[in-house]
Amino acid sequence: MSLSWQTILAIGLGGFLGAIARAYAVHFTNKHIPIEFPLGILLVNLIGSFIIGILFAYFSHYTVSVNLKAFLTTGFLGALTTYSTFAIESYLLFGTSIYLALTNIALNLFGTIIAAGSGYKLIHYILK
Repeated sequence: MSLSWQTILAIGLGGFLGAIARAYAVHFTNKHIPIEFPLGILLVNLIGSFIIGILFAYFSHYTVSVNLKAFLTTGFLGALTTYSTFAIESYLLFGTSIYLALTNIALNLFGTIIAAGSGYKLIHYILK
């Protein structure tokens, strides 16, 4: 499968905006809730997972252009959510507290799956 230049541009623009949204969301969260736990990353992962669930449910009911799908999912949500940051923050938390590290891992893994499923079910329920 080849990607058109329009799809690549859509992914790039979505990624640009998603990365900025993540930076602001994490900064805002950490500024207003100053704790050792990486709450900002957890929140963007949960919110992003919920939104991707909503989008995939919507896409299963309505025709949406390949470029819009790429912009929203691969681009925006791909840059908004970040498992690489999650991984290093979890690793570093093990040096501080095994409890905090395991809590962070469990909430990110299970919370995002639950959030994605919740978004998916919500839209299927609304669109019935």
